[in-house]
Amino acid sequence: MNELIISLITIAVAIGGILGACSYLILVERKVAAWMQDRVGPNRVGPYGIFQPLADGLKFLLKEDVIPAHVDKVLYLIAPTITVFTTLLAFAVVPFGPSEGLPDWLSGWMRFVIAPQVDLGIVFVFAVGSLGVYGVILGGWASNNKYSALGSLRASAQVVSYEIPLGMSVLGIALLCGTLNVEKVLQAQTAGLGAWNVWVQPLACLIFFISALAESNRLPFDLSECEQELIGGFHTEYSAMKFALFFLGEYTHVITISFLTVVLFFGGWHCPLIAEPGSAFAFAWLVKALVLLTKVFLVILVIMFIRWTIPRFRFDQLMGLAWKVLIPLATANVVLVMTVRQFELSYFWLPLGSVLLFVVAGVMGVNGARAELSRRAPAASLSAASH
Repeated sequence: MNELIISLITIAVAIGGILGACSYLILVERKVAAWMQDRVGPNRVGPYGIFQPLADGLKFLLKEDVIPAHVDKVLYLIAPTITVFTTLLAFAVVPFGPSEGLPDWLSGWMRFVIAPQVDLGIVFVFAVGSLGVYGVILGGWASNNKYSALGSLRASAQVVSYEIPLGMSVLGIALLCGTLNVEKVLQAQTAGLGAWNVWVQPLACLIFFISALAESNRLPFDLSECEQELIGGFHTEYSAMKFALFFLGEYTHVITISFLTVVLFFGGWHCPLIAEPGSAFAFAWLVKALVLLTKVFLVILVIMFIRWTIPRFRFDQLMGLAWKVLIPLATANVVLVMTVRQFELSYFWLPLGSVLLFVVAGVMGVNGARAELSRRAPAASLSAASH
């Protein structure tokens, strides 16, 4: 019974933290967007606009809840709940603080992971996270709207394509650490390997981050809700709290992939000279938790910067990036890690091989772009001559 109570308290704290973080991350993103675009962001609702999330929440609650007559009502209502449920469930095995060194008074009523020591934790996150696309597909299909249907079709193709490099990018980490347990991967970066995984697997980190962005439908990969082409895509017919649930699912996914990026590649709560495995000073557990949350916030800021920096891809470019670039690179990276492990070579070859693979991919990409431009040049000259 004690274990059940601890689990319920941890779930309540995690869900409350995620929902509160989503609300104020929206405010942060609006402030970041205003700063990058040299304009004024939210500043009227409370000092510096800090009550804007509360106003947005009230707006969603008080809006008229419209259900169009032409929709499949059952699937139409189920779709947003699937999106939120799967993204929240994926967070169950992700640690949001240190799992060791907690004081007795804290470990007696709460822990920093909902489901500790799940041996296939990484597989669980990918499996549950990929189910979120069913909410998008059902939302687009049930809306009985051609723009929504096109958005859901794009989402299904996008998730299926980017699941492959996403999973393959973590295979190298699993080979190096010898586990698929998220907590043990974190521990291996401080005890086993003695270095963050980003230093030995920089290419895998880049592939993982790009693929995770595509899975979360964030710009420049938001082709399923592309306003310029699809009005709003899969959520065109949604309003009030149903739209808010879709929006909440997207932001929860962003938080989850940010935690995973930090835990799998950037050492989690570890920070040299500040938060070490043997740190025994008072409130060392709190310092470790703050280090982890700071890293996660920095990753989220990078995601926001990318949104307002890189223009949206065309859909053929989106698919080409997955199948022609990321999947071959992820495969080559796995072969590189297997070779180093099989012949017991120095880990120095891993970052060097990653850089070489990245350079080769860049050269091939530049040559391919030049060939494409030279192929199109005669057609463009003929078209100009005909006019």
